[in-house]
Amino acid sequence: MGSNTTENTALILNPDNSSVLWSNQTNATTCPTDGWDWLYAMQPVYMAIICVLGIIGNAFVLCVFCFHRKQCTVPEVYLGNLAVADLLMVSCLPFWAVTVANHFNWQFGSFCCRLINVGISMNMYCSIYFLVLVSIDRYLALVKTMSHGRLRSVSCAKLSCLGIWVFGFLMSTPIMLYRRVEYLEEYTINACYIDYPTLKWEIYQNIVLTFSGFLIPSLIISYSTFKIIVALKNKTISKFNAFNTEKKATLLILTVLLVFFLCWIPFHAVTFLNILFKSKVITGCHWEHYIDISNQFSTYLAYSNSCFNPVLYVIVGKNFRKKAKELLMCLKRGMVSESTQSHYSSTLKTFA
Repeated sequence: MGSNTTENTALILNPDNSSVLWSNQTNATTCPTDGWDWLYAMQPVYMAIICVLGIIGNAFVLCVFCFHRKQCTVPEVYLGNLAVADLLMVSCLPFWAVTVANHFNWQFGSFCCRLINVGISMNMYCSIYFLVLVSIDRYLALVKTMSHGRLRSVSCAKLSCLGIWVFGFLMSTPIMLYRRVEYLEEYTINACYIDYPTLKWEIYQNIVLTFSGFLIPSLIISYSTFKIIVALKNKTISKFNAFNTEKKATLLILTVLLVFFLCWIPFHAVTFLNILFKSKVITGCHWEHYIDISNQFSTYLAYSNSCFNPVLYVIVGKNFRKKAKELLMCLKRGMVSESTQSHYSSTLKTFA
């Protein structure tokens, strides 16, 4: 089964089977085993809700950005790619919802076991780096207003997004290599789990996840955000219309950043605790149980972020609401025009 207890690196939705074995073996001791029944009952429902809301919301965002007659701005290119990443993730959740409902019996084969979890992992890496790009863009727009104009072109933004997608896939290759499906005779299930070669390799992967998937991008975002807030408070330049336009877009970005960190910080905090536990800095079955349970809740909170962003665009994004209304009006006029044309054609046929 491998030595891992909590699969933070792969963002698995349930403890791996070594955790289940540990729980069965320690029932006679004082080690806690409560909490899992409630989680097993709630997981499919929770994932189904996130999936439905996430698909509807992010599909709507992409329709507004893609089908509006005006070309997307640089921030909208980044937010559109963020919506694609969120849509990718929520599209993977039904597979795990069905698996949990079937008592963790994976029914979709070895290839889907790898592919689905690679998609989930790519969302984690790509989401935060799209936010890095959008925070840098806001920094250039508000702090470095007279320079780096070429870096804020739409073509440059699209190329940067392509680089992020490639980076996210490369960072997810360990999941493609070490994910596998194995039949567990004791539990009579096919388990989709990640089996690292050694414990050191698992610890290394969690460290890479913490630094490259959170700490480094968080430092970049924090610095950019600090400079942006200072610029927003500078009343001497707020009289320019261009600045006021950038300010409206920036308020939406700052809100998206805040919600993202509120959703993802608990997950990465649990990942850090898992590193300490695997390294035997902290020990004991109570810590193991706490990390396992915390991993479930923090993972669900992190996944919730994928259906929060479309709501934020509607509530905070004034320009997004304007674009959405214009698109809906165009669709409505198109439907009315098509209905009128159809009625006219049927009338001609009647008198023909």
